[in-house]
Amino acid sequence: MKPEPNGQADVLNALASIQAELAKLGARVAALESAGLAESSRRSPSAAAPPPQGSEPLSEEVVLVLGAAVAAFLGKKAHIRGIQLLGSSAWAQQGRVAIQASHALNSSRSQP
Repeated sequence: MKPEPNGQADVLNALASIQAELAKLGARVAALESAGLAESSRRSPSAAAPPPQGSEPLSEEVVLVLGAAVAAFLGKKAHIRGIQLLGSSAWAQQGRVAIQASHALNSSRSQP
């Protein structure tokens, strides 16, 4: 079975469109990374918030990556005021609350 020329042309056009979009995204990431590096070089080390006791401090690279991810998601640069690692117990507790709340209690059975 021979591939249709129109179908092949559509695939090639779509591929070219995807490549152009990837090039735009690459340029945007590079711009965000350079803006993040420029911003971090302007900040003084004393301006950073001290890490909470009992936890490992985050490296500057991790903070930059988080800032770039937030900027890419929001579409604009955001100022990170603090980063706090939360445990998973809150997620588990919320899951239990949701399950217990979904159970319909029959009031006639609960009374003697």
